[in-house]
Amino acid sequence: MDKLKETFGYALGFLLFVVLLPLVMWLCSKMPTLKLPHPFLLGIAIFCIIDGLFLSIWAIVYMRRVGDGNPMDAFGHEVAPRTKHLMTDGPYRLSRNPMLTGIFVYLIGCCLWLGTWQSVVVFFVFAAIMLVQVRTEEERLHRDFGEEYEKYCDRTGRFLPKIRK
Repeated sequence: MDKLKETFGYALGFLLFVVLLPLVMWLCSKMPTLKLPHPFLLGIAIFCIIDGLFLSIWAIVYMRRVGDGNPMDAFGHEVAPRTKHLMTDGPYRLSRNPMLTGIFVYLIGCCLWLGTWQSVVVFFVFAAIMLVQVRTEEERLHRDFGEEYEKYCDRTGRFLPKIRK
């Protein structure tokens, strides 16, 4: 049953974040045909899309191997088995939420590709919803890991690396 839940979690995450969100951006932009942006913007968009997906996949693989669990936890409801260990190395040494940071970078690439204000609005609505989700998840991590999580928060940024003095 856990394997089925885990597979469902990965599939749901892929469908929601990698397929559905860009589709919503495209539909809200009223773009029945995709046009290529200026070559410079296209290059940045492709770079963001590839790097964002790479960071997210790296975080998922690391979470599975080291955290012994799955990232799919939605607003306090376990969609797939949660991680059993606090991860502070690998992509998690850069950000407390490298998976989501990667998705943000991926979606910024999608916005650049589409080049519409509507896609940017969809991005910001999604980012606001995810910020609420992240805060809910942080409360759970604090309950689960206590002082270890507090120390991790002190040295690692929520989405971006902390600049050390």
